[in-house]
Amino acid sequence: MTTDDDHPPSRRARRRSAEDPPIALVTGASSGIGAATADRLAGAGWRLLLSGTDQPRLDAVAARTGGRPLPADLAKPDGAQRLAEAALAAAGRVDALIASAGLGWRGPFVQTPGDTLDRMLEVNLAAPLRLTRLLLPAMLERGRGRIVLLGSMAGQVGVRDEAAYAATKAGLTMFAESLWYELRGTGVGVRLILPGAVETPFFATRGTGYQRERPRPVPAAQVAAIVHGALTTDRDRVFVPHWLDYPARLHGAAPGLFRRMASRFG
Repeated sequence: MTTDDDHPPSRRARRRSAEDPPIALVTGASSGIGAATADRLAGAGWRLLLSGTDQPRLDAVAARTGGRPLPADLAKPDGAQRLAEAALAAAGRVDALIASAGLGWRGPFVQTPGDTLDRMLEVNLAAPLRLTRLLLPAMLERGRGRIVLLGSMAGQVGVRDEAAYAATKAGLTMFAESLWYELRGTGVGVRLILPGAVETPFFATRGTGYQRERPRPVPAAQVAAIVHGALTTDRDRVFVPHWLDYPARLHGAAPGLFRRMASRFG
């Protein structure tokens, strides 16, 4: 798990790493990107701790990947604490946190249900921060680890009728950017994955299907492959698909032009 931006672990840590399979905690593992990531990592020899709220689906993912199901509701303020404790009790350590749980809602911001807004803030933003705060100290002590955060293109450029969701993902982006400076040289890396639309139950769960002509949704397995790569390379910020990097750059360099183009082309 060593990359150019991280100091190599000690000889003892390398020896243990060679002997023991790495352990990943994957949130949102009962479906979508989380489930696809579990499948990918299981094939690569990782031990998996799988969190989700849909118990039957979570059990099915655990059965086919050999993972340990850890049901948790991250929308509750103590959800992250309970999950971190359960993960450490089950495996003793976590080498990689993959925060892929997420909720969305589409519609005018003033019509956003209050409980939906609270759940999005908890699951999309507060829970990844809390889990990182709880699991990061042990990673720093070992001198190795990964924090992989699933952001969104919506958090880079904003999206009409998804203001609250975009705000949570923008907050996650700034958390990743700021944490990157803190972790540089520690052996622990932070990775930010920025998908556009993905073929998952996300849109059905939020109550509104995907309605745009572009970009077309990508398979969840494609995102999972990027997540796996983020664990073993020094790429700390990856768009999925990669071409989304260009509109993000345009938005940063010329937001007025970007808004005009977005208004015209959707």
